[in-house]
Amino acid sequence: MPWIKTIPYAQATGKLKMLYDRVKGPDDNVDNIMMMHSLRPHSMEGHMAIYKYVLHHSGNTLPKWFLEVLGVWVSALNDCDYCVEHHFAGLKRLMDDDKRADAIRAAILARTPDTAPLDAAQKLAMTYARQLTRDPAGIRESLIQALREVGFSDGEILEINQVSAYFNYANRTVLGLGCSIKGDVLGLSPNKSDKPEDWNHS
Repeated sequence: MPWIKTIPYAQATGKLKMLYDRVKGPDDNVDNIMMMHSLRPHSMEGHMAIYKYVLHHSGNTLPKWFLEVLGVWVSALNDCDYCVEHHFAGLKRLMDDDKRADAIRAAILARTPDTAPLDAAQKLAMTYARQLTRDPAGIRESLIQALREVGFSDGEILEINQVSAYFNYANRTVLGLGCSIKGDVLGLSPNKSDKPEDWNHS
């Protein structure tokens, strides 16, 4: 049970019901992380907008599966099992390569990203995500330059930054309010589009 009151889908009315209908998945399932906002629907609306545009927008150029890798990595660094499980399920579905996905997860949980079956650029992005999570004030421009040198455009560096920052926010929402995975359907996500109204999970 969460540590604060939440309003289930069946009891929602007004704006909350409207937002639940936008974000729900099969069988009217609403992810518990979104229900954590149910007493303040406006904050759920803000959370979902950031999540949708940072991780699931058609304007991103980095592979969606790799953005999920960054999310699982940041969540593991924060010991946020809820987000690790949710986003690893999504990562696995997107990769369609269970052996590789499991190897990435094993490297993440062992805190040894250098052993993951990823290329050097992707591993450097994970270094940046770790620094932003553990010691954001310690980041120097030289790390940004290193990301450029391995082939990331400045727009892609922004994607790496925003996904890493978003998961730190989401992890703190989950861990700070006792959000559990109980009753959730793992691995669902909104469609990859630029439509702001397209939040439904599938």
